[in-house]
Amino acid sequence: MSTALYALRRWGRRPFIRVGAFSVGGVGAALVSAVLAPMVPADLGASIGADAVDQILSVLATSMLPVATFSLSTIVQAYGGATNTVTPRAVTLLMRDTRAQTAVASFIGAFVYSVVGLIALKTHVYGSQGRVILFGLTLLVLVSVVATLVRWIDTLSHLGRVGETIGAIEAAAGDALGRRAAAPHLGGLPWQPAPPGATRIAAAATGYVQHVDAARLDALAGAHGLTLHLAALPGAFVHPGRLLVAVDGAVDDGLRDRITEAFVVGDRRSFDDDPRFGLIVLAEVAQRALSPAVNDPGTAVAVIGTLVRVLGLWDARRAVAPEARVYPHLRVPGLGADDLLADAFDPIARDGASDVTIGLRLQKALAALADLGSPAVRAAAHAQADLALLRAEAALPLEADRARLREARAAWSEATSGPAPG
Repeated sequence: MSTALYALRRWGRRPFIRVGAFSVGGVGAALVSAVLAPMVPADLGASIGADAVDQILSVLATSMLPVATFSLSTIVQAYGGATNTVTPRAVTLLMRDTRAQTAVASFIGAFVYSVVGLIALKTHVYGSQGRVILFGLTLLVLVSVVATLVRWIDTLSHLGRVGETIGAIEAAAGDALGRRAAAPHLGGLPWQPAPPGATRIAAAATGYVQHVDAARLDALAGAHGLTLHLAALPGAFVHPGRLLVAVDGAVDDGLRDRITEAFVVGDRRSFDDDPRFGLIVLAEVAQRALSPAVNDPGTAVAVIGTLVRVLGLWDARRAVAPEARVYPHLRVPGLGADDLLADAFDPIARDGASDVTIGLRLQKALAALADLGSPAVRAAAHAQADLALLRAEAALPLEADRARLREARAAWSEATSGPAPG
């Protein structure tokens, strides 16, 4: 994906875009009746009086704005609840929820439509023939609003809830991991060190790499006979002087700027192209649930199961979807199983070390990954299980609990033992 398309995609997710589009649509729908009025037979126009349309439009105008205001306040409360009970990093996903955006946009669009329709009706813009089209459009708007309200009531029943938020994070993490599994090296070749004397291109701003335009980098490298060794992928924190790319070949100032522009750097990490971020946020949810202020180990257990599902799908997708090497001029680091499992389970093992239930659940989850995963995932799961056991043994006060964890670790270690990864 190009940097321009990436920026346009992120800009298009902002709530005001959908609200603005529906508002413009409401204005257009209210005024189109006057344009299409000549198409209506004159005798049919006389059958619908102005009062019939006026009353329906008045009901829409007086009811839609309060409904939209209530919906906005509910959404804001849901964002605040997610911030306090789940994690602030999840709010960006809730803000991208098209169901909430569509509901609010529909209510505001219906309000704009009714107000414009009333103004045009009172100023006699439509005439008797235009009122027929306005009446039909008003009925369609009314049906649409009722359907939206029904869907909105269902959405409100779980908007901002912990389970719903965990599901949104899981979907975002799964999408990012799936894309990276299909192209472990962003479509390029496996990373290798740049030769001595390679040109170093550093970041120009401080922040997190959010997106890398691999196609643009490969095109620039191919046009100038270069090989690019990427040193910063989405999720990396960079600053002026931090290496982005090592270039095997000569680079002038103009080409250096164009290569730098292929990296999108922002103030915070993004879920889109950063597969590790989704795992980190899921782990944060479990950490907050394990904190003394929340004390909700059930949520932590649910997150552990979610992590197993996400990582299992990533490993399975990676096994059946070999990398399509379409960018031969790029050398890109891969995504290691040890890093992913450390992001997912190490924080939970640390904060839940004193809870034997969490310790046992971690051992079962890592056993599942070792049983289902590739040799690399199996080795990483064994390493995380050993580390979790060490943390728990240091934190648990009762020997009986420590013995239960040791037995659980020994049991699945023998059951899932296999050849070492090659």
